[in-house]
Amino acid sequence: MRKLLPLIGTPSGSHPGGRSAMTCRFRCGDACFHEVPNTSSNEYVGDVIAGALSRRSMMRAAAVVTVAAAGAGAVGVAQAPQAGAVPAGTVPADAAAEAARRKHKGARGLRFAPVAPNTTDAVTVPEGYRQNVVIRWGEPILRGAPAFDPEKQTAKAQAGQFGYNCDFLALLPLPGERNRQLLVANHEYTDEVLMFRGYDAANPTREQAEIAWAAHGLSAVVVEGDRKTGKLTPVPRHQLNRRVTATTEFRLTGPAAGSDLVKTSADPTGTKVLGTLNNCAGGTTPWGTTLHGEENFNQYFANSSRATDKRYGIGTGASERKWERFDKRFDVAQEPNEVHRFGYVVELDPYDPTSTPRKHTALGRFKHEGATVRLTADGRPVVYTGDDERFDYFYKFVGSKRMKHGHGRAVREHNMSLLDEGTLYVAKLTGDSPAIEIDGTGKLPNDGEFDGSGEWIPLATATADGAVSHVDGMSAEEVFVFTRLAGDKVGATKMDRPEDVEPNPVTGKVYVALTNNSNRGVGSNAKADEANPRNTNKHGHVLELTERWNRPESTRFAWSLFLVAGDPDDPATYFAGFPKEGVSPISCPDNVAFDDYGNLWISTDGAQLGSHDGLFGVATRGERRGELKQFLTVPKGAETCGPIIQDRRVLVAVQHPGEIDGASVEKPASTWPDGPGKYVRPAVVAVWRADGCDIGV
Repeated sequence: MRKLLPLIGTPSGSHPGGRSAMTCRFRCGDACFHEVPNTSSNEYVGDVIAGALSRRSMMRAAAVVTVAAAGAGAVGVAQAPQAGAVPAGTVPADAAAEAARRKHKGARGLRFAPVAPNTTDAVTVPEGYRQNVVIRWGEPILRGAPAFDPEKQTAKAQAGQFGYNCDFLALLPLPGERNRQLLVANHEYTDEVLMFRGYDAANPTREQAEIAWAAHGLSAVVVEGDRKTGKLTPVPRHQLNRRVTATTEFRLTGPAAGSDLVKTSADPTGTKVLGTLNNCAGGTTPWGTTLHGEENFNQYFANSSRATDKRYGIGTGASERKWERFDKRFDVAQEPNEVHRFGYVVELDPYDPTSTPRKHTALGRFKHEGATVRLTADGRPVVYTGDDERFDYFYKFVGSKRMKHGHGRAVREHNMSLLDEGTLYVAKLTGDSPAIEIDGTGKLPNDGEFDGSGEWIPLATATADGAVSHVDGMSAEEVFVFTRLAGDKVGATKMDRPEDVEPNPVTGKVYVALTNNSNRGVGSNAKADEANPRNTNKHGHVLELTERWNRPESTRFAWSLFLVAGDPDDPATYFAGFPKEGVSPISCPDNVAFDDYGNLWISTDGAQLGSHDGLFGVATRGERRGELKQFLTVPKGAETCGPIIQDRRVLVAVQHPGEIDGASVEKPASTWPDGPGKYVRPAVVAVWRADGCDIGV
């Protein structure tokens, strides 16, 4: 029996998903403690899932490399004050790395010694791997920005420095600049208690609010790779470096732009928005831009009394940060439409630092975890995105315009309009097992698998000449602004916090990370279904979706549960049929990514198994399908975000390190990344093999 580590911080059950109270306050505005926004009678995905695990794959137990005792030699590297410094003696020699690789064979791309679950206050990586901190909160990236001094921070300084709490990451090529790439990062939210000495939550200052506005948004910064290692370092003052903040001008585009629903006293045209908030995951486009999902935007707004706002979790009283004291646009009572201008997918052209970012209303308004793109055979974009809320839905947008190839201004302008015309769909899943066989424990139904079929239900279609609603009783503008209500009306399937949705570049199958839902089956809330088969689901699961004929524009699909997360010793868990003694424990899947071999990489948020969050790789095909290995863990209080998997380098965003109940600047709960006596700072970390070879081969 695997021994689990004792839970850290707040006891399980008091804060869903293993998060601290501090995380709940600052990241999502205590969303898990609010009344569930979705009170519709739509079917719950847990009920749908109850019959989806494959009996055939459960019997497929070919020769397997056991990893139960793996990771004993995993390396925890506590970063020294200089970025990139690795304490001597913490990384084994190349010979040890090769020995570990041979000992731990696995799917190609996943041949490394798994890291054991741990509570080390460091980024812990496998034997034979090294790491460096690429960039931290506050490092200057724009010309004229000062060195980071948290005791003398100003909004002007922060606007030229790397923002706070990085989440989604993208690395884009820089033709003509050898060994350089363009790093784009989301900055999801600020944690004022860990940013400001002596912070008074009841009485924040204007200066603190303005610093926080500047710490939100996006950063674009050129990074340079060391030719001999995988180390990355920022290139400050590069001409492509850019900061986008909560006060940067955005262009509202698509069918809701100019609507009376989005006009404000400051913007009577309904087309210009200041800032972007709570950018969580995202994606890159085939035409060279980046997409960023505005997630828990509700927490920044105060004093609402409308039913439509309640459906989005917007409160009736003051906000946590009290920004409404310093800018009336955050006060719904004074500016009722400002909140309608957040909750969209943002598109940034990172190659043009003078361009105006866009918010695409055609992709709907809800708590977007991210947005990932694939193309149809004729070159039209299809965008998948999840609404990260208990009992909410996941969506697909199918564009009607074709992508153009080239790099000229006219081509780029055309391609940045691709997400303004097309049809927005929401998913409805149906299980193939009798409801009586879905008992909420995760027990497989009689057919041996949680699976079924599904359909994409159209909500509205936008064209160059206007938009048409497919939802009775709602106009097209209302569908795009109140998308959750449209999903309620058409009977979409209630999911367990659908977060990142990613298509596999090798197989075309689509994977949906469902983080958790401790309210499933509690009280009057929806009970388990086949697609969400466990009541009080605290560990989450990963759903695998196959579009009909493998065509992304299809309106029908098949689905099955790929992973049911938790301790492998728990009979309610499932790893695509792979023998459970050969996998790492995993809890609360959040962001997902793929490597070139089609392996799925999963970062976690709020793991409920007593160890720190981490990054995992799992094979999605072949005889090792379902073999899941932990690649790294993050420091105390931190979440693993934004994974990028390259041939010779893995990047993760270490978000909110030290975010433990009771922690503050004066009483830090973590010393990462710079050691005792320094501010705890969210940062981006790069990991590579010590021998310079490809990851996991």
